[in-house]
Amino acid sequence: MEQTVEDPPTSAVLLDHCDFSQVIFTSVEKFYVPGGDVTCYYTFTQRFIPRRKDWIGIFRVGWKTTREYYTFMWVTLPADPNSKSTKQQEVQFKAYYLPKDDEYYQFCYVDQDGVVRGASIPFQFRPESEEDILVVTTQSEVEEIEQQNHELCKENQELRDSCVSLQKQNADMQAALQKKQEELETLKSINQKLEQEVKAQKDSWETELLQLKEQNHKLSSENEKLGVRVNQLQAQLSTQEKEMEKLVQGDQDKTEQLEHLKKENNQLFLSLTEQREQQNKLEQTVMELRLKEVAAAKEEQELMDQNLDLSKRLSENKITYNVLQREKERMERENDLLKRENSKLMSYMGLDFDSLTCQASTSDQGATGQNPRLVYGNPYAGIQESSSPSLPSIKKCPKSDFADDIVDHTTKEQPTQSLYLNCPICDKSFPAKGKQIFEDHVFCHSL
Repeated sequence: MEQTVEDPPTSAVLLDHCDFSQVIFTSVEKFYVPGGDVTCYYTFTQRFIPRRKDWIGIFRVGWKTTREYYTFMWVTLPADPNSKSTKQQEVQFKAYYLPKDDEYYQFCYVDQDGVVRGASIPFQFRPESEEDILVVTTQSEVEEIEQQNHELCKENQELRDSCVSLQKQNADMQAALQKKQEELETLKSINQKLEQEVKAQKDSWETELLQLKEQNHKLSSENEKLGVRVNQLQAQLSTQEKEMEKLVQGDQDKTEQLEHLKKENNQLFLSLTEQREQQNKLEQTVMELRLKEVAAAKEEQELMDQNLDLSKRLSENKITYNVLQREKERMERENDLLKRENSKLMSYMGLDFDSLTCQASTSDQGATGQNPRLVYGNPYAGIQESSSPSLPSIKKCPKSDFADDIVDHTTKEQPTQSLYLNCPICDKSFPAKGKQIFEDHVFCHSL
């Protein structure tokens, strides 16, 4: 099989999807004699345009896809591919790559998409037979021909074995090539990484080189100044011969000064290095200060949140205070109302409320344990002492029981109210012990 640098484009398209009428093969022989080159002639139809990757292959009759070619040759494009002329084209197959058996083969034109565009009539690779040429031979010549045929068959078998071996070597070489390509891709990736590292190193070196150039420029300027000074001294040396020794001594002094300047330059370079180190330390210190600033800002935010929380709690306490203040005012109003009602009842019963009050205050000291539930004392104690004759009439009055009930109810209601807290908005009662629940309830109304 033909060994090429690049394999032709093929596909797994079956014969049913091919068009064999776009390229026509002409002057195809019934058989070709082995050992000689074969020229394939063909023409393009007007509706077909050849492309650069088109090729012509030799296929064994019975092939199914374009991958089953035996050998192939690239198509030579015409000078004007878009021309409507049907000029005959040709390609030549070398004898070395042609089949050695007597099977039937045919030419097939395959485009760069791997689709067959034309096929020739079948042909064979065999020598001329007796049907084609009448040859008169003797028995010795027949035996010699048979011997040659036997040798040729043996050589053909060896060539086939060699071809199989070459195909196997080709497969091995392709596998090795694939492995080498993978190694090459790995090396390329490594090389790319190394190039990036080299580029980064080069950039750093360029930066250092620029710094050294600046330092060299400074030194050059100082050297130029010293050179001007030396030129002046040389001019004075040429004009003042008598003071040559002094000038030589001065030149030596200048040389020592130059050495001293070089030493100072080295010291400056060292001090510059120290300054860079100090700058790095200062940058680290600035970074630490920034971190502290962030921490301080965070702490400040927390304090602001706490302040906001305290403000909310203060506003809630203010609301609770206002609620309790209104509750206190309401209870004072109710207490005043109860006092007025009690006074009305006492006046209705013919009693003096002020005298009863005084008697209740004096009697409370001596008889507090008799009825501690009465806030204003027993209103009937004065009646029994002062007007005993009228006691039966008071007892007979049906309203007396009603008054006792009112006084007893008022005395019972005050400690009961002190044990409960009423919501000023919805009049819901809460136990006095659950003050926080009451405050939360009142605060919910303000939301």
